[in-house]
Amino acid sequence: MHIQIINFNLTGLSEQDFLATCEKEFALAFAAVPGLVSKVRLANSETNTYGGVYTWRDQQAMAELTKSELFNAVANHPNFENIESTDFGVLEGPTKVTNGLAEATA
Repeated sequence: MHIQIINFNLTGLSEQDFLATCEKEFALAFAAVPGLVSKVRLANSETNTYGGVYTWRDQQAMAELTKSELFNAVANHPNFENIESTDFGVLEGPTKVTNGLAEATA
């Protein structure tokens, strides 16, 4: 398992319009990404920070996304700025104990 956290700021787009964009353009596309176990969307309207926590099957699945049209659409979206991506390995032993990931406990 692998975790990726992406944060960015909105520019020229309200939070309501961002939500509509997510639902219309990105949600179904991300749902179909091979190796993506789950995606949790994040929002902090006070700091204009948005993003997601991605749980990947492995680091290779995460890397494969960077070769896709979906990745390019997000990375080059004119209303997303200051995009940051951080990835983490999962400590599966302790994660299983705390039921952190459904697949880690299977």
